[in-house]
Amino acid sequence: MPAPPSYSANDFEAQSWQHLQDLVFRDTWDARLGRYRSPFVYRGMRSFGYTLSTSLQRLGGNYHELEHHLLRNFRKYARDTTTPPSATVWDWLALAQHHGLPTRLLDWTYSPYVALHFATDDLHAYHQDGIIWALNYVKAADQLPPALQGVLAREGSNVFTSELLSPAAPSLPALQDLQEEPFVLFLEPPSLDTRIVHQYALFSCMSTPQALLHNWLAERPELFFRIRIPARLKWEVRDKLDQANITERVLMPGLGGLSRWLHRHYSSAQGRPITGEGAELPG
Repeated sequence: MPAPPSYSANDFEAQSWQHLQDLVFRDTWDARLGRYRSPFVYRGMRSFGYTLSTSLQRLGGNYHELEHHLLRNFRKYARDTTTPPSATVWDWLALAQHHGLPTRLLDWTYSPYVALHFATDDLHAYHQDGIIWALNYVKAADQLPPALQGVLAREGSNVFTSELLSPAAPSLPALQDLQEEPFVLFLEPPSLDTRIVHQYALFSCMSTPQALLHNWLAERPELFFRIRIPARLKWEVRDKLDQANITERVLMPGLGGLSRWLHRHYSSAQGRPITGEGAELPG
């Protein structure tokens, strides 16, 4: 896969926790409403060097030829799910992404703090700078094919649900046929479980499996910015997120999330377990 383009004009580096707050909430004032209403969605990653490649693209080889087979077999064998018989291909794609199947979807969130969580949740990456991508999904909708723009206009929305998208694009090939030039849309998944709800989640979907979102954005610099989180700031960011209750215990309800949160809480920056004063949890 080719190296990603440079985005230097769209990159900002957080110098402190306070500076980071200013950056994640930049350009969120809506003068029409007189309110702070962000037009951005956010994606946090533990390494600044990571690109916006999908899990399908990371398979390598002729991955685009595998997409249909992956989804077909997922639907074939996923018989113990609660997905109704009337589920659309977009419902199945969201379900597959949520459970780890390689797809063309990428996870995003409306919450910059949830994105910060995923940029700082891996203690093994604390020697690396993290990154937050912020993408203006409102302006990105202006790049959609006319048929899809019409769907959103009639609904008064900037993102799709599976019910909105299916009539205009009942299949993945039908999506690609809507416009020769690649485009991106945003899809809000059904509330598959509490993780989707708590993470304020949605997915990006490129119109072709081969299209790289970071290359698409490089040609449209007005649609995004990136925030670099220096490795030296990660522990402070992590501790303050934990204090604000932005943790796996909340974002990933269940014993797995609880265990991951406790593991990090009792780890230290020096690699030694935390004991004595400061070890006890609040509450």
